[in-house]
Amino acid sequence: MTVSTLTLNDGNQVPWIAFGTGTALRQQDVQSPVENAIANGFTHLDGAQMYENEESFGIAIKASGTPRSALFVTTKLNQLQPDQTAKTALQVSLKKLGLEYVDLYLVHAPGHHAGRLKEVWKMMEECKRERLAKSIGVSNFGVAHLQEILEGAEFPPSVNQVEIHPYAWKSLQPVIALHKEHGIITSAYGGLTPLFRAPGGPLDPVIEKIRARLESTRGKPVSIGQVLNKWLQQYGILVVTTSSKADRMREYLDTANVPELTTEEIESIENAGAQRYYKFLVLSD
Repeated sequence: MTVSTLTLNDGNQVPWIAFGTGTALRQQDVQSPVENAIANGFTHLDGAQMYENEESFGIAIKASGTPRSALFVTTKLNQLQPDQTAKTALQVSLKKLGLEYVDLYLVHAPGHHAGRLKEVWKMMEECKRERLAKSIGVSNFGVAHLQEILEGAEFPPSVNQVEIHPYAWKSLQPVIALHKEHGIITSAYGGLTPLFRAPGGPLDPVIEKIRARLESTRGKPVSIGQVLNKWLQQYGILVVTTSSKADRMREYLDTANVPELTTEEIESIENAGAQRYYKFLVLSD
């Protein structure tokens, strides 16, 4: 299965969906799930220093036998130790991953670098100039954090990875508007939160109705997870998801083959989402 790509503001291409090694896989040996993800069609693999599993992540990449050029690997900068910079931290990650470069390097959380965001971003830019990272970006950044690093930046962030689902959508509009202004790709984690972390809300009947319509139109099964991922995909959002089950991995990738939601269906998702505010992770302070 060929995974479609999004074009970053530096001209690089990124697969629209990634297999993440955080959440339930954090601090776990991820060799088996990452190998399974690659075997089932994922080419974009999303990791982080904070997840403390880069060694097994790298072992999985090597064991898969997949050419490096066929994979898109992301990692994220953790809180810096006193003697570290974003560059030296990345060099440690590259050694753990067994790679010469990552495709995308993100500042994981602005709160880790309070008062030093511009300084940290300058070092991220050095990582890009030295080709240790092909593209650079951020995660969990709000409007004020983005404005702080955009001022005087040589390279604007290519990506901002944030928690996105219908129950957070309304609150995210200011940051998404800033993304559009600067060509920053919006990336989503926690996209299936309404199903797994906040069930029983106003979104549930709306999603089920759309799922049934899509399944009827397609003539093949459509899951409620695919409805939410399709909603994200239609906005050009980069989706980060995870699972330990091969059939679920294939289901996520198969979202690309699900019929598109109508304008009315998209509006109904967002109207239902606006009735409830919920976020499971707060890292942007």
